[in-house]
Amino acid sequence: MTIRISSDSTCDLSPELIRQNQVTIKPLIVNKGDQSYRDGVDITPEMIYEHVAAGNPLCTTSAIPVGEYEEYFTELRKDCDAVVHISLGSGFSSCYQNACIAAQEFDNVYVIDSCNLSTGQGHVVLEACRLAKVETDMEELCHKLNDFAKRVDASFLLDRLDYMVKGGRCSMVKALGANLLRLKPCIEVIDNKMVIGKKYRGSYHKSIEAYVRERLANNESIEKHEIFVTHTKVDQETVDIVKNTIDECCDFARVYETTAGGTITCHCGEGTLGILYVHKA
Repeated sequence: MTIRISSDSTCDLSPELIRQNQVTIKPLIVNKGDQSYRDGVDITPEMIYEHVAAGNPLCTTSAIPVGEYEEYFTELRKDCDAVVHISLGSGFSSCYQNACIAAQEFDNVYVIDSCNLSTGQGHVVLEACRLAKVETDMEELCHKLNDFAKRVDASFLLDRLDYMVKGGRCSMVKALGANLLRLKPCIEVIDNKMVIGKKYRGSYHKSIEAYVRERLANNESIEKHEIFVTHTKVDQETVDIVKNTIDECCDFARVYETTAGGTITCHCGEGTLGILYVHKA
């Protein structure tokens, strides 16, 4: 049985991982001014940074319409027995709802709510790829993926708040207070929603190291198969600090570094970095 694994572009997997696992990606829509682009195809994060730095309004993102999903699934079904599509979490977008509506027109097209975004969603995609090699019962495969999605731990530390302010996700007063106090907020994904967790004080490098240590050190609930270090534009020193701290805290079999795509970039801007891993069943 041939099972095709698909995902929205918000999974933020690297081109290498996408190629190795033969994942098909459906791009979300990024709106820059009065023009619309396909995330990762017609527009890059660097183009988004340049647009905002020039004093323009933030770029926005749009869900994939039902009709586009129908066309997409039609193409995928031509050369496989079943399609499993891992959607951006239903708490963040109508992509999941639209994909489910489109999937009703097909036999053997299954849509999974990742309950997550970025490589939190990417973890679910990779698990789907593993299951597709050994599981022939599609209902059981979907059941296992739904359970797996609940165990993903996703969080990000923000260095700057201006994107959040401009996007209406953080008031100017709160942002000013955070900047004056040198606070770096941690954004966590909990129950399919983003919530503000701990606020770290001090330099970004000091805060990012503390963030990694607090989430990983002496945490016996972590599945040590793999972890993602996913970020928007940050310096190499920051990435090295994170990787070294991960190695000190937890012995992961694989540490993947990936760059966040257009969706995360639109909402968080530069200087956002997260560690994303999975808890034991």
